Amino acid sequence: MGLVGKNTAVLLSSVAIAVLTSASGALAQEQNANYVTLLERLVIGAGEPKIAIDTPQAVTVLDQEDIDGKQPTTIRDALEGIPSTTVIGSDRVFGEAFNIRGIGATDSSSDGSRIIVTVDGAPKFNEQYRMGSFFSDPELYKRVEVLRGPASATLYGSGALGGAINFTTKDGADFIKDGYSGAVRLKGEYDSNGDGTLGSVLLAQRINETFDILATGNWRRSDDFDLADGSTLSGSAFDSLSGLIKGTARFGDNNEQVLRLSYQRWQSDADNQDYAQTGTMAPFVGFGTVDRKVTDDTVVLSYENPDAANPWLDVNLNVSYSSTQNQQRNATGAGSPLFDDVDYAYNTFQLKGDNTIDYEAEGFANHFTFGGLISQQHREASKPNGEAPSPFHPQGVENKLGVFVQDEAVWNDRLALIGGLRADFHDMQPSDLALDDVKGVAWSPKLAALYAINDNINIFSSVAHTERFPTLDELFSTQAAGPTTHSRVASLDLRPEMSNNFEAGFTVSGYDVGGLENAVSVKTTAFYNDLTDMITTTPSTVADGAPYYYNVNKAHIYGVEVEGAYDSDVFFGRLAYTLIKGEDGTTGDDLANIPAAKLVATLGLRNVDWGLEYGVRATIAADPAKAVADANFDPTTSKAYQSYDVFANWKSTGGPLEGTEARFSIENIFDADFRDNLSVDRSKGRTFKLTLAKQFDY
Repeated sequence: MGLVGKNTAVLLSSVAIAVLTSASGALAQEQNANYVTLLERLVIGAGEPKIAIDTPQAVTVLDQEDIDGKQPTTIRDALEGIPSTTVIGSDRVFGEAFNIRGIGATDSSSDGSRIIVTVDGAPKFNEQYRMGSFFSDPELYKRVEVLRGPASATLYGSGALGGAINFTTKDGADFIKDGYSGAVRLKGEYDSNGDGTLGSVLLAQRINETFDILATGNWRRSDDFDLADGSTLSGSAFDSLSGLIKGTARFGDNNEQVLRLSYQRWQSDADNQDYAQTGTMAPFVGFGTVDRKVTDDTVVLSYENPDAANPWLDVNLNVSYSSTQNQQRNATGAGSPLFDDVDYAYNTFQLKGDNTIDYEAEGFANHFTFGGLISQQHREASKPNGEAPSPFHPQGVENKLGVFVQDEAVWNDRLALIGGLRADFHDMQPSDLALDDVKGVAWSPKLAALYAINDNINIFSSVAHTERFPTLDELFSTQAAGPTTHSRVASLDLRPEMSNNFEAGFTVSGYDVGGLENAVSVKTTAFYNDLTDMITTTPSTVADGAPYYYNVNKAHIYGVEVEGAYDSDVFFGRLAYTLIKGEDGTTGDDLANIPAAKLVATLGLRNVDWGLEYGVRATIAADPAKAVADANFDPTTSKAYQSYDVFANWKSTGGPLEGTEARFSIENIFDADFRDNLSVDRSKGRTFKLTLAKQFDY
């Protein structure tokens, strides 16, 4: 039958059981407030706030408990188990990037712009050869929203071919209990793989009834990780410091208006690290080592005014500054400007805002949102000795003006229609080359519908288009001829990438199934993404003088995602199933960036009175497509695999240990040796993790 067939059988069985259960009338129609499954989390980043299962888009929301429960060492750990979402590259903190629905890779710098990543609304972006695209620590965040598919582009920006990921930082109010003025939280973590440790201190203080502040600092370190095959992952040792300072003021009628100012920093200074941080397995050996200091800063000032008394006003304003800097020194590689001493940086300033106008009548509600943004991104590269850096990493400025509208109409709480349109105007200005600016506009329309057949079953569908304008790197990179390389010129005639995406699916949810107190929810989404004019590097076999980048013809990516959750006082469980196929529209070959079919399932037990829960998490992956496995590696190195984790979490329910929690887990408990087909390196070995935390309220 094969693993794919078995996984598909599991998928179809799960859906069939849910539908039959619903049809039999076993699902209660009123929500049990005691149980909120993963699919019933409120989604903030998809227009008018709504719960995930009622959103006509595939979206997953992780909250603070989800993040803490995974005891993540890196961002990769925090996002494990989200359908169609893979943190690719490697387990190194300098080598993590994102892939959503087969879009996103580390072998082309342009892939960083196909998935939009934000922190509190501030855009995060990085392009550098054999480096990751996002540098941070999971301890800074209380919430992550992953919106899959190009429908995200209307609100997040054109070019979201894969989707959008939005990280939300912690707030002081999250830790200050009623009747108290502040809290101090201490947290320590030990990771046996690499003898890693985390030390964290958090202070939350209520200055008065309308103003609170939060300050937190984290120190995380590790030696090189051990792989399951008995070797070590060279260049994975790290030592990082991160921190967050945030002030929140509430004012106006009923304190509805909120003003927040935050500053976040992550920094890691590592010597003798592998140059290729995204992976060092063959054929990516021979790059040597390098000293790197990476610093990531984010400053955000935001204002919210929902004004419940005025249906014409629900405004959000956000001003942000984002900076990612990489100081590269003492590379041991030779023969290429890749190994020069260079300081790279991306500095982005952004102002954005939106407003929603609400209209309600009997049996009808309408939410009309409009907004826009102005942003300027500086791409910088400078040598410490004052010499001009190589133009393969060109400097320049991108100016962008974006405007969008979205309308959501709801009839009788049964039928919802959402239509949207966005236009992003780009002006790309090179700094290193005597070339004219490149200007253009990218469009992102969408139309989505959701219909509630009854209180338990929804059906939905959507069609979305987006266009990704070429980046500074793609437009202005050049390369001089060398002993083994051809010369390349700027790619000024590039066309925007195009994506036409179609989705359809259904949801099933209910409460008190079988007469028990519980909640059950399942969401199934099928999608088809038609991509044209994809941008890639010119093959090395082309003669001198060719553009560095060029447009290829077509690609087709299609698949199905299933996300399910069960919650009760005794049992809980989660299911994430992904099956994606991708092919070159011209040759019919499999695409190299498509993840293998994968099932991630969590089953657990809890004792509410004792504050205890424990369980097992299984990851089962199929064989990748042959062409995918053959893309860069011996196909025998990426095969079907299974990996299992066990975990136990305890939180004090009162008494002298109030505010104390302990978490323990064993990851890859059977020390399975495998290579995920989107990872260059092999799997981490068996890992024991222990976390102890204590909050002191005053």
